[in-house]
Amino acid sequence: MGKLFDVVLLFLILLSIVLVMLESVREIDAKYHEILYIGEWIITIFFTIEYVARIITVKKPRAYIFSFYGIIDFLSTIPLYLSFLFAGSSFLLSVRALRLLRVFRILKLARYIGEATKLRKALISSRAKILVFLFAVLVIAVIAGTLMYIIEGPENGFKSIPISVYWCIVTLTTVGFGDIAPVTPLGQLLATVIMILGYGIIAVPTGIVSAEYTKKMDQQDVLGENYIHVNTQACLHCGAQKHRDDAKYCHKCGEELNPKNHIET
Repeated sequence: MGKLFDVVLLFLILLSIVLVMLESVREIDAKYHEILYIGEWIITIFFTIEYVARIITVKKPRAYIFSFYGIIDFLSTIPLYLSFLFAGSSFLLSVRALRLLRVFRILKLARYIGEATKLRKALISSRAKILVFLFAVLVIAVIAGTLMYIIEGPENGFKSIPISVYWCIVTLTTVGFGDIAPVTPLGQLLATVIMILGYGIIAVPTGIVSAEYTKKMDQQDVLGENYIHVNTQACLHCGAQKHRDDAKYCHKCGEELNPKNHIET
């Protein structure tokens, strides 16, 4: 039942995001407004029941309410109720913007995707390296931007050091808006160096996270039989969770898990 609930919830999350996107298209909203509105209310009521049920069933309701996922659940549920309560013409623009908070529901997906936990752990483990790397990039941007300001000057569009740093960051990230461009040979040479450097900068964070992710996977392989996979299977006798995917007996009380589904050999 837990897995079935997760599947239904995943479907409703994706459906709600689609409804929000379709509602933003004026032609579609004008033609199917009632259908979209009714569908959104059905989904919102379902998420409200889920939110209240979590508060009732968890051991520490206050901790859940103020946790990351608790706040996301609240933000993804409350906008439609507020738009219903404050539906006056003076509140039209603010309510419209507030209802867009429903897109926060897509963040609920991470809770029901097992691989997201591994990615989150990899990001947490590599956060120090990434922060040091970002600081180094910021230093490079400030130095290169200052040099470009000295080389090009205000007459070529580099009116101040902050604008030059902005140009450097845009160039490093290979975005290249084209609103500012160097015209002197020395400035173009520096821009070329920054462009080449940008490709390496993009690859570094990806490599850091990939290395940490691989390390986590290797640790899982080393743990082997001792590794406990997090899933929604719960013991019917004592309610214990976090059983192995292939577990037949509860690791807490020893009762058989899903006895009707097991075939004796």
